[in-house]
Amino acid sequence: MEPIVVISILGGLIVLVLIVGAPLKPIRLVGQLFVKVMIGALLLFFLNAFGTTIDLHVPINFVTATISGLLGLPGIAALVIIDMFIL
Repeated sequence: MEPIVVISILGGLIVLVLIVGAPLKPIRLVGQLFVKVMIGALLLFFLNAFGTTIDLHVPINFVTATISGLLGLPGIAALVIIDMFIL
């Protein structure tokens, strides 16, 4: 797709949401989930950056970022245990 088409579609969707209105609660929940997944990916990045000294590498993908983002430190600990003992 051409970039101008994508920008036009996104602009049209924004105008449509502004005119019609959108339920705020589902949008807020999706936004919070997105932020938590990004934080989980960032935590996994730092785990991989500092874990290289002890041969620790947990792949960063949507599933592992979601687990670490939603569960926090216990989720990261679970991913490390799975990586060390099961894989």
